[in-house]
Formats: sequence, structure tokens, C-alpha cells
Amino acid sequence: MAELGIRTGDKVLLVWAQPSAPAALKQYAEELGAIVGAGCHVSVENMERLLLSSHSASTFDWVLSCLLADSSSIHSSETLAEMARVLKPGGKLVLDEAVTGAEAQSVKTAEKLLSALKLSGFMSVTEVSKAELSPEALSSLRTATGYQGNTLSRVRISASKPTFEVGSSSQIKLSFGKKPEKPALDPNAVKMWTLSANDMDDDDVDLVDSDALLDEDDLKKPDPACLKAPTCGEGATKKKACKNCTCGLAEELEESKGNQETNLPKSACGSCYLGDAFRCASCPYMGMPAFKPGEKIVLDKKTLTDA
Repeated sequence: MAELGIRTGDKVLLVWAQPSAPAALKQYAEELGAIVGAGCHVSVENMERLLLSSHSASTFDWVLSCLLADSSSIHSSETLAEMARVLKPGGKLVLDEAVTGAEAQSVKTAEKLLSALKLSGFMSVTEVSKAELSPEALSSLRTATGYQGNTLSRVRISASKPTFEVGSSSQIKLSFGKKPEKPALDPNAVKMWTLSANDMDDDDVDLVDSDALLDEDDLKKPDPACLKAPTCGEGATKKKACKNCTCGLAEELEESKGNQETNLPKSACGSCYLGDAFRCASCPYMGMPAFKPGEKIVLDKKTLTDA
């Protein structure tokens, strides 16, 4: 027990399970009492009665569970949570439990036991040693769990409770002071990346004349006919400009449309669209049906000639 690190004055909870021999349990408790000193610093509790005990929270420095050679029991999640409750912050837990090398419903594997301890709130969970089960412990375990496999072994696990209580809080100091000012720029670095007007006259700076980049062909005015796309307006009875036309066909069609509108006959009285009853004798629209103002009316050549 001395190798566990128990010191004088520590409070220890010794948890035992069947089939622990009374003589061995008494001797183990007396040895613990000799280490921690007088004053009833060692409490003995049965595994099945642990959840019904009246131990206060954060009472013990150590919890030793099922360390007797002839005892073996399965630690449930409720039991592990109770052990974490009665331990002081930073307290230690050392337990022995039978594990199996294969998956089983009633017996955990070593990996699942380590995971169960972590889920119960323990930290620094470590497997200390592994040994064979005693015949008494093996028989008791098979009777209690019904497990009949041959891959059982006994592992010793050590763990510790965090240095704070569950649900504890701590004030966080936040600083709302002014943000630190940006460091001043190095004048030499600023000068290195600055181009002044005086640097333009420096003989070491080679400037390119923009006029030298153009030749005689670039200065010639292009022919509008060569700007048209090769297929612009082809394959249709009526020319139609392409979308986003840049060859000038769109402007050409707009100009011809404007000329057609200006060549339409103009009304002298303004009543031509109402019909023949409102038209003059020389009206070019005579004999044509009424139309809406602004509507394009196509007159045949005979009507225009007669008028």
C-alpha cells in the first residue's frame, strides 16, 4: 500500500465486494490505519451499500476498490459516479476489476473500463497492471454475471478527480482597455517603397515612350466594311444586327428606320386616323380604314399617284 502514495493524515475509503474473507479485509484495513494514523481516517464500505451510504461530497483523499486478492466485482457507472462524488478535488481512485479480451455484455473490456472512468468524470486514467484472477474471484464472478468465457483477467486502474468541483465556476477577468497602438513605421522602409518626382529624373530609371509602342499601321483609320463580322446578317431575307453589335449594322438599320418614318405622309388637318368622314378631299389616306394615331399605314403606289 505504501507504493500507492498514501500519506499520514489522508482520509481513505476502502470498498470491498464478495467473496472477501473477513480476516483479510480486517488486516487490510488495519494496515491502512497504521499508514494514515489514528483518528478513524479509514472508512470501510461494501460495494452494494455504497450508493446507500451517507458520505458527504468531497470527503476522501483516496478511494480503494476491490483491491483484495480474493474479491472481484463489476463497477457500474452509478458506482463510479458516487466514488467521484465522495472524492476531494484532486483525490485518487485505485480499483481492480475483471475484464475480458473479447466483447461481452456482462463483463467490460479494458478499453471500455477506461472509457467508463473518463465518462464518470475522472482524469489521468491509467492501467497500472494486469494479472490472473484467483480461483475464488473467478468462481464468484461467474456466479454473479453468468460469464463462462476463458479470457478473463484482472486489471488495476488508477485515476484522479479534477482539481475542481462539478458545477464550480470562476470569474473571468476581461480587459476592455484601449487597443495597443500600431507600431510606428520605419522611415527607411517607407522611403524604400516611395517614388518621388525627383526619382523620375534619375538617370538610372529607364522610362518607355508610349508613342514608340505604336507603328504606322496602328495609326491608320480602319475601314468600316472590314469591321463587320463575316456572317453578320447572312442567311436571312431581312438583315438583323447581332446582339451587342460592334460592326455598325445596328446603327445602319436604325438610320434606315428613321428615314422610313420621316418619309411617311404628313396630315394637314390631324384627323386622318378617324376615317373618310373626317378626311379632306385630297387626303392620301382616303379609302383606307381608320387607324390609331402613330400606327404605321402602308399606302400603295396607285393611291399616292391619284392623290
